[in-house]
Amino acid sequence: MSTTLCQVMGFLVASLGVAGTIMATAMDTWSTQDLYDNPVTAVFQYQGLWRSCVRQSSGFTECRPYFTILGLPAMFQAVRALMIVGIVLGILGLLVCVFALKCIRIGTMEDSAKANMTLTSGIMFIVAGLCAITGVSVFANMLVTNFWMSTTNMYQGMQNVQNRYTFGSALFVGWVAGGLALVGGIMMCLACRGLIPEESRYKAVSYNASGRNISYRTGPYKGYEPDTKARKGPGYEEAPRSEDGRRSYPSKYDYV
Repeated sequence: MSTTLCQVMGFLVASLGVAGTIMATAMDTWSTQDLYDNPVTAVFQYQGLWRSCVRQSSGFTECRPYFTILGLPAMFQAVRALMIVGIVLGILGLLVCVFALKCIRIGTMEDSAKANMTLTSGIMFIVAGLCAITGVSVFANMLVTNFWMSTTNMYQGMQNVQNRYTFGSALFVGWVAGGLALVGGIMMCLACRGLIPEESRYKAVSYNASGRNISYRTGPYKGYEPDTKARKGPGYEEAPRSEDGRRSYPSKYDYV
Protein backbone atom coordinates (compact mmCIF):
# COMPACT_ATOMS: atom_id res chain seq x y z
CA MET A 1 0.00 0.00 0.00
CA SER A 2 2.80 2.42 0.83
CA THR A 3 4.50 1.66 -2.48
CA THR A 4 1.34 2.40 -4.44
CA LEU A 5 0.73 5.60 -2.47
CA CYS A 6 4.32 6.77 -3.01
CA GLN A 7 4.07 6.02 -6.71
CA VAL A 8 0.76 7.84 -7.15
CA MET A 9 1.93 10.85 -5.14
CA GLY A 10 5.14 10.99 -7.15
CA PHE A 11 3.11 10.91 -10.36
CA LEU A 12 0.84 13.75 -9.21
CA VAL A 13 3.69 15.93 -7.95
CA ALA A 14 5.69 15.37 -11.12
CA SER A 15 2.62 16.18 -13.22
CA LEU A 16 2.29 19.52 -11.45
CA GLY A 17 5.98 20.15 -12.05
CA VAL A 18 5.75 19.41 -15.77
CA ALA A 19 2.63 21.55 -16.12
CA GLY A 20 4.35 24.40 -14.29
CA THR A 21 7.40 24.09 -16.54
CA ILE A 22 5.22 24.39 -19.64
CA MET A 23 3.43 27.38 -18.13
CA ALA A 24 6.66 29.12 -17.18
CA THR A 25 8.15 28.59 -20.64
CA ALA A 26 5.10 30.11 -22.33
CA MET A 27 4.83 33.12 -20.00
CA ASP A 28 5.97 36.56 -21.16
CA THR A 29 7.02 37.87 -17.75
CA TRP A 30 10.51 36.42 -17.42
CA SER A 31 11.88 39.91 -16.95
CA THR A 32 9.92 43.05 -16.04
CA GLN A 33 10.91 46.67 -16.08
CA ASP A 34 12.21 47.98 -12.77
CA LEU A 35 10.04 50.88 -11.57
CA TYR A 36 12.00 51.70 -8.43
CA ASP A 37 13.24 55.10 -9.66
CA ASN A 38 10.20 55.88 -11.79
CA PRO A 39 7.06 54.34 -10.24
CA VAL A 40 4.75 56.40 -12.47
CA THR A 41 5.34 55.74 -16.16
CA ALA A 42 3.23 55.68 -19.27
CA VAL A 43 4.93 52.59 -20.66
CA PHE A 44 5.68 49.30 -18.91
CA GLN A 45 7.90 46.75 -20.62
CA TYR A 46 8.33 43.06 -19.93
CA GLN A 47 9.99 40.24 -21.83
CA GLY A 48 9.72 36.48 -22.19
CA LEU A 49 11.59 33.73 -23.97
CA TRP A 50 9.65 34.15 -27.20
CA ARG A 51 8.55 37.77 -27.38
CA SER A 52 8.76 41.19 -25.72
CA CYS A 53 5.68 43.21 -24.75
CA VAL A 54 4.88 46.84 -24.02
CA ARG A 55 1.86 47.87 -21.97
CA GLN A 56 0.70 51.45 -22.06
CA SER A 57 -1.14 53.32 -19.34
CA SER A 58 -4.31 53.20 -21.42
CA GLY A 59 -4.33 49.41 -21.07
CA PHE A 60 -3.26 48.67 -24.63
CA THR A 61 -0.61 45.91 -24.83
CA GLU A 62 1.54 45.22 -27.85
CA CYS A 63 3.78 42.15 -28.09
CA ARG A 64 6.46 41.56 -30.67
CA PRO A 65 8.00 38.10 -31.16
CA TYR A 66 11.70 37.59 -31.66
CA PHE A 67 12.08 37.19 -35.41
CA THR A 68 15.72 36.21 -35.17
CA ILE A 69 17.53 33.27 -33.65
CA LEU A 70 21.18 33.97 -34.40
CA GLY A 71 20.85 37.54 -33.18
CA LEU A 72 19.92 36.47 -29.66
CA PRO A 73 22.58 35.99 -26.97
CA ALA A 74 24.02 32.50 -26.59
CA MET A 75 22.93 32.22 -22.96
CA PHE A 76 19.40 33.20 -23.94
CA GLN A 77 19.29 30.40 -26.50
CA ALA A 78 20.70 27.97 -23.91
CA VAL A 79 17.83 28.84 -21.56
CA ARG A 80 15.37 28.11 -24.34
CA ALA A 81 17.00 24.76 -25.04
CA LEU A 82 17.03 23.75 -21.38
CA MET A 83 13.35 24.54 -20.92
CA ILE A 84 12.39 22.64 -24.08
CA VAL A 85 14.43 19.61 -23.03
CA GLY A 86 12.82 19.70 -19.61
CA ILE A 87 9.33 19.78 -21.13
CA VAL A 88 10.05 16.90 -23.54
CA LEU A 89 11.56 14.70 -20.82
CA GLY A 90 8.71 15.52 -18.46
CA ILE A 91 6.04 14.56 -20.99
CA LEU A 92 7.85 11.31 -21.84
CA GLY A 93 8.18 10.57 -18.15
CA LEU A 94 4.43 11.05 -17.67
CA LEU A 95 3.63 8.67 -20.51
CA VAL A 96 5.94 6.01 -19.11
CA CYS A 97 4.68 6.55 -15.57
CA VAL A 98 1.03 6.04 -16.57
CA PHE A 99 1.79 2.50 -17.76
CA ALA A 100 4.02 1.85 -14.74
CA LEU A 101 1.39 2.59 -12.09
CA LYS A 102 0.78 -0.44 -9.91
CA CYS A 103 -2.94 0.26 -9.67
CA ILE A 104 -3.27 -0.11 -13.46
CA ARG A 105 -3.05 -3.57 -14.98
CA ILE A 106 -2.14 -3.86 -18.65
CA GLY A 107 -2.18 -7.40 -19.95
CA THR A 108 0.25 -9.70 -18.18
CA MET A 109 2.84 -7.10 -17.28
CA GLU A 110 4.97 -8.28 -14.39
CA ASP A 111 6.03 -6.24 -11.38
CA SER A 112 9.66 -6.30 -12.50
CA ALA A 113 8.72 -4.54 -15.75
CA LYS A 114 6.69 -1.96 -13.82
CA ALA A 115 9.65 -1.41 -11.51
CA ASN A 116 11.95 -0.70 -14.46
CA MET A 117 9.42 1.67 -16.01
CA THR A 118 8.94 3.45 -12.69
CA LEU A 119 12.68 3.94 -12.31
CA THR A 120 12.94 5.22 -15.89
CA SER A 121 10.15 7.76 -15.39
CA GLY A 122 11.68 8.87 -12.10
CA ILE A 123 15.04 9.55 -13.75
CA MET A 124 13.28 11.48 -16.53
CA PHE A 125 11.45 13.64 -13.96
CA ILE A 126 14.68 14.34 -12.09
CA VAL A 127 16.50 15.40 -15.26
CA ALA A 128 13.52 17.52 -16.36
CA GLY A 129 13.43 19.28 -12.99
CA LEU A 130 17.17 19.95 -13.11
CA CYS A 131 16.85 21.37 -16.63
CA ALA A 132 14.05 23.72 -15.56
CA ILE A 133 15.90 24.90 -12.44
CA THR A 134 19.14 25.38 -14.38
CA GLY A 135 17.45 27.32 -17.18
CA VAL A 136 15.64 29.67 -14.81
CA SER A 137 18.79 30.19 -12.74
CA VAL A 138 20.86 31.04 -15.82
CA PHE A 139 18.28 33.61 -16.91
CA ALA A 140 18.17 35.08 -13.41
CA ASN A 141 21.96 35.38 -13.44
CA MET A 142 21.75 37.27 -16.72
CA LEU A 143 19.21 39.67 -15.21
CA VAL A 144 21.35 40.31 -12.15
CA THR A 145 24.42 41.04 -14.26
CA ASN A 146 22.58 43.43 -16.58
CA PHE A 147 20.84 45.10 -13.63
CA TRP A 148 24.06 46.00 -11.86
CA MET A 149 25.71 47.11 -15.09
CA SER A 150 22.79 49.45 -15.79
CA THR A 151 22.90 50.73 -12.20
CA THR A 152 26.61 51.49 -12.48
CA ASN A 153 26.12 53.39 -15.71
CA MET A 154 23.25 55.31 -14.16
CA TYR A 155 25.30 56.46 -11.19
CA GLN A 156 28.14 57.51 -13.47
CA GLY A 157 25.79 59.99 -15.16
CA MET A 158 25.82 58.39 -18.57
CA GLN A 159 23.16 59.43 -21.02
CA ASN A 160 20.85 57.08 -22.92
CA VAL A 161 20.83 54.56 -20.12
CA GLN A 162 18.76 51.49 -20.95
CA ASN A 163 15.88 50.35 -18.80
CA ARG A 164 16.68 48.04 -15.94
CA TYR A 165 14.89 44.72 -15.70
CA THR A 166 14.20 42.62 -12.64
CA PHE A 167 12.79 39.19 -11.91
CA GLY A 168 9.41 38.39 -13.40
CA SER A 169 6.75 36.01 -12.15
CA ALA A 170 7.76 33.34 -14.69
CA LEU A 171 11.07 32.81 -12.89
CA PHE A 172 9.38 31.91 -9.63
CA VAL A 173 6.93 29.63 -11.42
CA GLY A 174 9.86 27.89 -13.12
CA TRP A 175 11.76 27.41 -9.85
CA VAL A 176 8.73 25.92 -8.12
CA ALA A 177 7.87 23.71 -11.11
CA GLY A 178 11.43 22.40 -11.35
CA GLY A 179 11.44 21.60 -7.65
CA LEU A 180 8.14 19.73 -7.91
CA ALA A 181 9.40 17.69 -10.86
CA LEU A 182 12.58 16.88 -8.94
CA VAL A 183 10.66 15.77 -5.84
CA GLY A 184 8.26 13.70 -7.94
CA GLY A 185 11.17 11.95 -9.64
CA ILE A 186 12.76 11.09 -6.31
CA MET A 187 9.46 9.65 -5.05
CA MET A 188 9.17 7.51 -8.17
CA CYS A 189 12.69 6.17 -7.65
CA LEU A 190 11.83 5.30 -4.06
CA ALA A 191 8.65 3.55 -5.17
CA CYS A 192 10.69 1.44 -7.58
CA ARG A 193 12.32 -0.41 -4.68
CA GLY A 194 8.95 -1.62 -3.41
CA LEU A 195 7.94 -2.93 -6.84
CA ILE A 196 10.97 -5.19 -7.25
CA PRO A 197 9.85 -8.78 -6.52
CA GLU A 198 11.61 -10.49 -3.66
CA GLU A 199 14.20 -13.00 -4.77
CA SER A 200 14.00 -16.57 -3.57
CA ARG A 201 15.94 -17.11 -0.39
CA TYR A 202 16.65 -20.73 -1.23
CA LYS A 203 19.67 -20.53 -3.46
CA ALA A 204 22.13 -23.20 -4.45
CA VAL A 205 24.71 -23.73 -1.73
CA SER A 206 28.18 -24.93 -2.63
CA TYR A 207 29.72 -27.32 -0.14
CA ASN A 208 33.43 -27.00 0.35
CA ALA A 209 35.86 -29.12 2.30
CA SER A 210 36.48 -27.98 5.84
CA GLY A 211 40.22 -28.05 5.39
CA ARG A 212 42.19 -25.46 3.50
CA ASN A 213 43.42 -26.07 -0.03
CA ILE A 214 42.01 -29.59 -0.07
CA SER A 215 40.90 -30.98 -3.39
CA TYR A 216 39.61 -34.44 -4.08
CA ARG A 217 40.51 -36.04 -7.37
CA THR A 218 39.04 -39.20 -8.79
CA GLY A 219 41.04 -41.48 -10.95
CA PRO A 220 39.82 -43.34 -14.00
CA TYR A 221 37.48 -46.31 -13.47
CA LYS A 222 39.43 -49.54 -13.78
CA GLY A 223 36.65 -51.97 -13.08
CA TYR A 224 36.40 -54.61 -10.35
CA GLU A 225 39.49 -56.66 -9.89
CA PRO A 226 39.29 -59.33 -7.16
CA ASP A 227 42.29 -59.47 -4.92
CA THR A 228 43.33 -63.02 -5.36
CA LYS A 229 46.61 -62.52 -3.63
CA ALA A 230 44.96 -61.81 -0.32
CA ARG A 231 42.90 -64.96 -0.55
CA LYS A 232 45.88 -67.22 -1.28
CA GLY A 233 47.31 -68.93 1.70
CA PRO A 234 48.11 -72.32 3.07
CA GLY A 235 45.55 -74.82 1.93
CA TYR A 236 44.24 -72.63 -0.86
CA GLU A 237 43.76 -74.46 -4.13
CA GLU A 238 42.72 -72.83 -7.30
CA ALA A 239 39.69 -74.39 -8.91
CA PRO A 240 40.30 -76.19 -12.18
CA ARG A 241 39.22 -74.49 -15.39
CA SER A 242 36.89 -76.01 -17.96
CA GLU A 243 37.35 -76.05 -21.69
CA ASP A 244 35.69 -72.64 -22.17
CA GLY A 245 38.04 -71.06 -19.62
CA ARG A 246 35.62 -70.88 -16.70
CA ARG A 247 36.48 -72.18 -13.26
CA SER A 248 34.50 -75.13 -11.99
CA TYR A 249 33.92 -75.18 -8.25
CA PRO A 250 32.99 -78.34 -6.37
CA SER A 251 29.36 -78.71 -5.40
CA LYS A 252 28.01 -80.12 -2.17
CA TYR A 253 27.46 -83.51 -3.77
CA ASP A 254 31.16 -83.94 -4.40
CA TYR A 255 31.81 -84.24 -0.65
CA VAL A 256 29.27 -87.01 -0.11
